[in-house]
Amino acid sequence: QVQLVESGGGLVQPGGSLRLSCAASGNVNTMYFMRWYRQVPGKEREWVAELSENGAIFYAHFGKGRFTISKDNTKNTFYLQMSNLRPEDTGIYTCTADSGTNPLRLLSYWGQGTQVTVGS
Repeated sequence: QVQLVESGGGLVQPGGSLRLSCAASGNVNTMYFMRWYRQVPGKEREWVAELSENGAIFYAHFGKGRFTISKDNTKNTFYLQMSNLRPEDTGIYTCTADSGTNPLRLLSYWGQGTQVTVGS
């Protein structure tokens, strides 16, 4: 059983920056895949970024050059640094982690989400 809690969301003006955090607790073991998603009402959830335990990183096209995903293993926390934010970035950002003791047998855990609003 793992719990994920996001923080860092809020209101920011276009062009501004925000850093989201995802803190894991409970029986975490190893987080092999860490991901961020976002969603706005009426739209399907979309993938934002992924960080694997071995260091591989991938971003959705809209995040390349603007978003950075990273982790702090000592805190069982990972982050999404967002810069040059646009109104289209508005949404509920949710973190998820695939964790376990064996990379071949992982469980997926989801946070409740944090609201990001980009507007003037």
